[in-house]
Amino acid sequence: MDLAYALTPMLAWLVAGGLKFAINCVRARRLAFDLIGYGGLPSNHSAIVTSMAALVALREGVGHPAFGVAVTLAFIVVLDANGLRRQVGKQAAALNALAGDRALWERMGHSRFEILAGIAVGAAVAAAVHAVTA
Repeated sequence: MDLAYALTPMLAWLVAGGLKFAINCVRARRLAFDLIGYGGLPSNHSAIVTSMAALVALREGVGHPAFGVAVTLAFIVVLDANGLRRQVGKQAAALNALAGDRALWERMGHSRFEILAGIAVGAAVAAAVHAVTA
């Protein structure tokens, strides 16, 4: 039984999340548990979906139907991370400013750089899993 397809996205999530926590701690100069959540560098969502698309490409080839499905899913997730969720974060910031408190989570969505970093993490994790399990 081949568990690589199930484990690769989880490993990408762990690696991206660990990197994000480390980067947040360095930036905040403290343990930044309160900054865990949506948004930030790298994009966990982008890393997860990219890891699957990359693993399918490496194992099955880009002509395989599963690669097309994985790329389609990745495209939707990346567009959502940069578009809709980013706008939701901006709206939360505006509402928090009007209300005078920080009741809504403002770190939503990702910049293009954060998404590219997530894509790089996902591809690297997929390449590592492929190298170990091939």
